[in-house]
Amino acid sequence: MTYCLGIKLREGLICLSDGRITSGGQVSIARKVSLHGPVDQQVCVMTSGLRSLRDKTISYFEQDFSEESLTAENMIEVVDIYTSSLRRVAEEDQNALQSSQLSFDLNAIISGQIGDDPEPSMFLIYPEGNWVEVTERTPYISIGATAYGKPILDRMLNYETPMELALQVAFLSFDSTRVSMSGVGFPLDMLTFTKDRRWREIELDIDDVAGIRQWWNDNVTALAANMPPGPWVDHLLPGGGLKIISKN
Repeated sequence: MTYCLGIKLREGLICLSDGRITSGGQVSIARKVSLHGPVDQQVCVMTSGLRSLRDKTISYFEQDFSEESLTAENMIEVVDIYTSSLRRVAEEDQNALQSSQLSFDLNAIISGQIGDDPEPSMFLIYPEGNWVEVTERTPYISIGATAYGKPILDRMLNYETPMELALQVAFLSFDSTRVSMSGVGFPLDMLTFTKDRRWREIELDIDDVAGIRQWWNDNVTALAANMPPGPWVDHLLPGGGLKIISKN
């Protein structure tokens, strides 16, 4: 399983991806995020799905984008290059996958700012090659094991959120997913794209964030312990106005 998260803010873009690969009982490590193109035209690609599909699609995309990056005028054209590579892989491999009872399940998040783009943009690409763009109203998108990290994103993120806070929230979203989903785990890749049109990236292992994880666990526990009593307390605990339904 995978957890990849893309966030679009007024200050720029955030991309986050876990690095754990699971296949049956085997666990390995591999990056699910990559940068492509010359320094002033770089785009970020994150994927979830069969690793073989990812590697083949990225190889085709890297070849095609390296040839066309100097002439690509905007991110829509980059997305078009990627979807052409994706459909080529689907045409070549879909029958073999179906005969093995496997699905063509490669989802991707592509983001960046090149050429004539007035601002950074981010796109979710479906396995069929259709896509949607991340907007101010819905400033994030995730692929893979998306359910566990969603609540904190919905509570805390909006387009105006400062990037520093959004990075904290992104990490907590990953950590919530990691705790609940054994197929998601370290190492963690985090990238930012800011108004200077520069990508910055860092790879983190579990020991790098041990203090932050402990701080979060301690404070969440303390907040729950100090929460004002809810209306259920008097009805569901001994000593309150308990309505006994069964004596067994």
